[in-house]
Amino acid sequence: MKKLNTLIEDIYKELDGLSNGKALDISEKDAEEFGNAMKDILLQWATPYERKKETLRMSNVGKPNRQLWYDFKSKDEPLPMKPSTQIKFLYGHILEEVVLMLVRLAGHKVEGEQKEVKVSGVLGHMDCIIDGEVIDVKSASGFAFQKFRNGTLPEDDPFGYMAQLSGYEASEGTNNGGFLAINKETGELSLLIPAEMDKPNIKHRIAKLKRELKLDNPPSLCYNPISDGKAGNMKLPKQCVYCRHKFTCHKDSNNGQGLRVFKYAKNLAFFTTVVKQPRVEEVTNEWQKS
Repeated sequence: MKKLNTLIEDIYKELDGLSNGKALDISEKDAEEFGNAMKDILLQWATPYERKKETLRMSNVGKPNRQLWYDFKSKDEPLPMKPSTQIKFLYGHILEEVVLMLVRLAGHKVEGEQKEVKVSGVLGHMDCIIDGEVIDVKSASGFAFQKFRNGTLPEDDPFGYMAQLSGYEASEGTNNGGFLAINKETGELSLLIPAEMDKPNIKHRIAKLKRELKLDNPPSLCYNPISDGKAGNMKLPKQCVYCRHKFTCHKDSNNGQGLRVFKYAKNLAFFTTVVKQPRVEEVTNEWQKS
């Protein structure tokens, strides 16, 4: 049985053979199973997601407490998903299935795909188990991929991947799993096995979340505003910019006016404090109407 620590090396070795004129050992059965997996992905993607009442799931227990509180309590509706985002989700799912095909091709054991798990009453579905360890497969942009390759994910984990992994491992009774990531831009692969000390205690995490979600007032800010220049202006950090609750969450900013939005050449900036007016167009009214 092959070991997890040689996974990337083994996959690359198989593909080196293809580059050198050696055919890959893919049977008709393997090809048919891969085709069926592609079919399932396409049909699932093409079916609209029915939004139900917000519940704790293994996929969201790692999100910041305040963001989850607003998910449960707020009436803020998510913005409609852009067509380009729908396409991104489709090829992300496809790439993740491609990665698992390569794992099998390299002689490693894949099992437990989409296995249902339950920890402290919270349900989830793991990606898979490879060589006896829980593995979450991720397709990532070139920028996000660096977190997996450089091992910095534990310090910058806005989507709660570490808590998700901890939950799956708690269910399986294992502790040496991690993340198998593919760079969507280059095809490069990386395997990140986090240190045990970097993983949250998932049972304690779930217990704390259950308590805070019952509170009448939201928990403390997920991320503090950051400085913009030397005049005293403060704006939302990148982790908050894409949150659908940002206007509600920061409604008391700017002395009760709420967030002010300014349009820069490459992006929008959401200011919590404006001491000196930025020299770009303010589009706050447009955002408040949308």
